[in-house]
Amino acid sequence: MRALSFEIDGRETYGLQIGEQVFEASAEWRRGNPDLKTVLASDRLDGLCDALSVEPIDAKRMVWLPTIPNPGKIICVGVNYRPHLKEMGREAPLKPLLFVRFPSSIVGHRQPLVRPRASDQYDFEGEVAVVIGRRAAAVGRDDALQYLAGYTGFMDGTLRDWQRHTTQFTPGKNFTASGAMGPCLVTRDETGDKLGIETRVNGETVQRGHTDELIFDVPALIEYCSAFTVLEPGDVIATGTPGGVGAARTPPVWLAPGDRVEVAIDPVGVLANAVVAE
Repeated sequence: MRALSFEIDGRETYGLQIGEQVFEASAEWRRGNPDLKTVLASDRLDGLCDALSVEPIDAKRMVWLPTIPNPGKIICVGVNYRPHLKEMGREAPLKPLLFVRFPSSIVGHRQPLVRPRASDQYDFEGEVAVVIGRRAAAVGRDDALQYLAGYTGFMDGTLRDWQRHTTQFTPGKNFTASGAMGPCLVTRDETGDKLGIETRVNGETVQRGHTDELIFDVPALIEYCSAFTVLEPGDVIATGTPGGVGAARTPPVWLAPGDRVEVAIDPVGVLANAVVAE
């Protein structure tokens, strides 16, 4: 199942992508389930297949929103791929290195990423993100995947100089519209739990990795995060970026207005965004 959130005719809504077509959840269904997060919270995602409008949405009128436009929490994991750890010159952490992103810092598929005027050190970080499907508190790793609704793409756009102002990453990770999430929430029955990821800038592959390279895998992350906060349906955990980021290159490679960034996750799909100047 491929669930997505979008805007059409000025209203926010959601539905399913089936093949190349998008079908909106019916008006009757949406009266009790106004957004995708609510569907997850009520454990009704499976029922969405039988609650779609008959006619597909006109794609020309549709604006993609972040997979979950209103997550309660976006928890991100730093230096969690072994190749990225090596290129950044860090030692392996004993516990996950976590930071948070605000929903205002995230846009949807095909929406513009904004390079802020405050910095030109705007870096790409393609990531696999997980969406929580059930309330999870102090979950053990052996049960962790039962709390997962599915996977989506994530572009953790980073202003490197702002990230390095202090040991805390928050400023460099939260400029408005500097990151992206999408295109869809793809359920585990379609993806499995072993995923390949590739980031492309203007068609050139700049990052390539696989979740087998994670230092802390998805069950470990859910176990750790649910130990200090209750994970709610619709919460997002971005699992970290593979090696190849712009900051680790000689000379560094930064995103500029006019660039196109694609995060391709097999078999989740491709999250694509163009960069614009603030």
